[in-house]
Amino acid sequence: MNIVTKMGCIFYAIATATIAVQQMFYADFCPIFFPPWPNPIPGYALFAYLFSLTLMAACFFIIRDKNAYVPSLLLGGLLLLMLFLGQVPWEYLVFPHKKTHLGVWGLPLKELAWAGGAFCIAGAVAPKGNSGCTKFLTVRFLEKLVPFGPLFFSTTMILFGVCHILYTQGIADMVPAWIPWHFFWTYFSAVALIAAGVSIIIRVWIRISSLLLGIMIFLWFVLLHIPGALKYPFADKGNLVFSAFSALAFSGIALVIAGANSDKKIVY
Repeated sequence: MNIVTKMGCIFYAIATATIAVQQMFYADFCPIFFPPWPNPIPGYALFAYLFSLTLMAACFFIIRDKNAYVPSLLLGGLLLLMLFLGQVPWEYLVFPHKKTHLGVWGLPLKELAWAGGAFCIAGAVAPKGNSGCTKFLTVRFLEKLVPFGPLFFSTTMILFGVCHILYTQGIADMVPAWIPWHFFWTYFSAVALIAAGVSIIIRVWIRISSLLLGIMIFLWFVLLHIPGALKYPFADKGNLVFSAFSALAFSGIALVIAGANSDKKIVY
């Protein structure tokens, strides 16, 4: 594993583990992973703890860089399951806004990207021939989803780029006051997100586009998200912290894609 792939895996694992710790602190799911249903099921807090421990276990193997293939597959499958059993029904049955409004799909799209990242990591760390990893039916099924990891991630990046164009004022307001040309950077980011997402999907200049995407999102993490998270760490159950580490995770996923393509050992 080269240094870019390794750094991407570490970013992803740190972000995921941090949110797992946040969930345990609040005894609640981060809305990125599971939406706030009006009537939580019995034992809701226990499920949040178990899910958090599962995330932390997967992150341990990813950072350890040994036997990370199956944990990454299972993590991707778990996040997809929560997306389709939690986020999608919540959008249609609970959330009151129009479902054609792209902005309301932000959390499901983030979870789709997060799941895609787990599959990207699985593709990057896959052992030769996947020896000893295919005897379980669940693992064999999840292996079929590995090639879709970059697609899941890129879909989110493209649609977030579209959101930068549709909701320009709101995005521009997030740019720190000391940085000039707020609207320029908003449109620049929109073009960069869309271009990088398309590049990854069609596999043209994939290494450079995903590397630049990872660097750009990491700069957002440092310049935009960290100051807000440090200023209001407990606001809305740590929502700004969740947002900050979402950026770190997405930066990591882009770096994994860049590094894995550099290695030419990817299985997607």
